[in-house]
Amino acid sequence: MTNEIKNRLVFVGTSDVAGLIRGKSFPDAEWEKRSRRGVGWTPTNVQITCFDTISESPFGSFGDLALIPDASTRFALEGEDRLDFALGDIQTLDGEPWEFCTRALARRALRELHEVTGATLLSAFEHEFQLRDEASRPGDAFGFKGFREAQPWAEAFLDALDIAGVQPDTFMKEFGPGQYEITNKPAKGLASADQAAILRMLAHEILPRFGKSPCFAPILDPDSVGNGLHIHFSFLDAADNPLTYDGEDPHGMSELTRHFIGGILKYLDQIIAILAPSDVSYLRLTPHRWSAAYNNLGVRDREASVRICPVTASDEQSIARQFNFEVRAADAAASPHLALAALVFAGTQGIRDRIDPPSPVNDDISLYSASELASKGIKRLPTSLAEALETFRTSKAVQGWFGEAFTNLYFAHKQGEMKQLEALDAVQKCKRYSEVY
Repeated sequence: MTNEIKNRLVFVGTSDVAGLIRGKSFPDAEWEKRSRRGVGWTPTNVQITCFDTISESPFGSFGDLALIPDASTRFALEGEDRLDFALGDIQTLDGEPWEFCTRALARRALRELHEVTGATLLSAFEHEFQLRDEASRPGDAFGFKGFREAQPWAEAFLDALDIAGVQPDTFMKEFGPGQYEITNKPAKGLASADQAAILRMLAHEILPRFGKSPCFAPILDPDSVGNGLHIHFSFLDAADNPLTYDGEDPHGMSELTRHFIGGILKYLDQIIAILAPSDVSYLRLTPHRWSAAYNNLGVRDREASVRICPVTASDEQSIARQFNFEVRAADAAASPHLALAALVFAGTQGIRDRIDPPSPVNDDISLYSASELASKGIKRLPTSLAEALETFRTSKAVQGWFGEAFTNLYFAHKQGEMKQLEALDAVQKCKRYSEVY
């Protein structure tokens, strides 16, 4: 007697405002119908916080939407723990993109970048994460032993990513206790954010099979290391030729790159509430944590908010292919789609307005006085989620990119999240977030 499954389920998910995947499933036999009509979705779901409370919602109990699976993101893992999965788009019942759908917002930002420049974005998300309940072990930072112990689950994880269409690049034991880093190869357009969402989901799917519990929270212990999310960027023209590098520039930046970075750094304090969206994110965004505390540009500086990355090539053509920059002021509590949208909106504004970034400095800028920072066009980023949210909410630029309705909704969402933490100290807050991400 066989236990053949007659109703294999497909899960369609949205990577939501809280940076989590939520959705519904349906029988595989209904794929053709559901790929046109989707599954029902509720507007107020957008206000479900990472702690599964519902923040103030403009929709209440009213309204209906459709979550439409995207066939280009579908993949299946076979075996005892089989999984059939696709990301989806939230649409109105008239078939229009819903203004609060994170994928729709990222797609709109990318479209505006292309309309302004003719360029296609190439990007990659670099994740750091930790294994819960792993004690610190002397000599294990970047160590071979940590790598070897991780190799069985790491190879299974990378295999799953490959099946999902996420091309893994590098994997290593990182500095902190039980901390690892995984990078993907660059992907065009929306795909990089899709792949970041899938990577986090698959980590939680695969590692527990090996008795490991991964955590992407920004920081697990106020006295220990943080987990960063670095987003790498470069640009291609219509023929896939690189547009990011200019050998005549002292730092290798093309005009397109320079103004895109200029826009990011000008507006970074106004979008940091999206890039670093948890209460504990700001424990990490402090000087000397190898994260980012200022809106500064660095050349091979791992404390800069935007870092021009090194290349290993020697000829001009190969250098142009390798040349990229990374934004280091984000963490994995962020929706990858919202993070991508915010950075692309800001970068595109920089291109429109021909904004130049502050010149790179090679000093410890945490020692600068306020007047010294101002003279170099550098400022301290918000030091708390409350401050970041107020800067976000009152930004005319943010309201113009995302719409006033989304800005108000996101602010209310995060207000509701912070309310759940009011009686907790920093250690307790870290624990709450570590249980989610």
